[in-house]
Amino acid sequence: MSSNSRERVLSGIQATGKPTVGNYATLRHWPGMSEKYDCVYCVVDLHAVTVQRKPEELRRESLEIFSFLLSLGLDPKRDILFLQGHVPQHSELSWLLGCYTMFGELSRMHQFKEKSDSHKQNINAGLFTYPVLMAADILLYDAKLVPVGTDQKQHVELARDVCLRFNGIYGDVLTVPEPWIAEVGARVMSLAEPNKKMSKSDENPNASIFITDDKDAILKKCRRAVTDAEPCVRYDPENKPGVSNLMTLYSVATGMSFDSIEREFEGQGYGVFKPAVGEAIDAALAPIRGNMASLLSDKAQLDAYLRAGAERASDIASGVLNRVKNAMGFYTVI
Repeated sequence: MSSNSRERVLSGIQATGKPTVGNYATLRHWPGMSEKYDCVYCVVDLHAVTVQRKPEELRRESLEIFSFLLSLGLDPKRDILFLQGHVPQHSELSWLLGCYTMFGELSRMHQFKEKSDSHKQNINAGLFTYPVLMAADILLYDAKLVPVGTDQKQHVELARDVCLRFNGIYGDVLTVPEPWIAEVGARVMSLAEPNKKMSKSDENPNASIFITDDKDAILKKCRRAVTDAEPCVRYDPENKPGVSNLMTLYSVATGMSFDSIEREFEGQGYGVFKPAVGEAIDAALAPIRGNMASLLSDKAQLDAYLRAGAERASDIASGVLNRVKNAMGFYTVI
């Protein structure tokens, strides 16, 4: 296990589609975590190919997501930022940990069931073993905390189970991780179907607000957002999921509590509330849009950041992988 005096944080974001305000809601805490933790963040491009992708699309979206991380305020000189596929230890540890992961555990994973339903013509082995690779992502860096949305908590719990099983056989080899979930914004819902999570890959153009959307597009999507017949701004996810989702977005963008939001819009209808949400979201995202455009215009600099990040990540990953292989009894040539 790591002897680092500071605990390490690890998280990742998949290289699929354009980043949304939902991604921003989850990831906005990442830059501040560097004050207390050593932080490792990656774009998980290996996870992205469980669904067949066009090569040029995967390359473009990997860079776009990487530039999004930088635009949030992550510092490549302080934080370790890289593409998962640039560090081959992820794949090797995934195979090893797969030998300590039970078939039944993987069969119970919610996302496998959901993705199998939506990709019936491509229910591949990678889709099934995806959580093992995620466990390898986490355990490869001795991560103590894993910032995730609520939908990913089950995957972190599996990583814990696999880690404890491995340590139970070989001793104190791997660090047992804990999920870290934000109090507000950990699960932003679709604007069109507020009982479903907002997705980068949703085919409905009005369902998601993308980081790259301009102000007019954001305002239009907020005005079209599904609410309810009672024109009252009140946080009630069960009975008013659409309004509660918009309140979550407003809270994420402004930092206001739900009680404060209710007081601000008391006696006012959705005709006032929805545009206010759009204005607040645009104010939060506009600087990120500008930063992303600037970064993507300088591919040489992005490549330099990627090379440096992969080297730093590999230094840590190699040590942990060797520790695992030594514990398992792999023969080493001296």
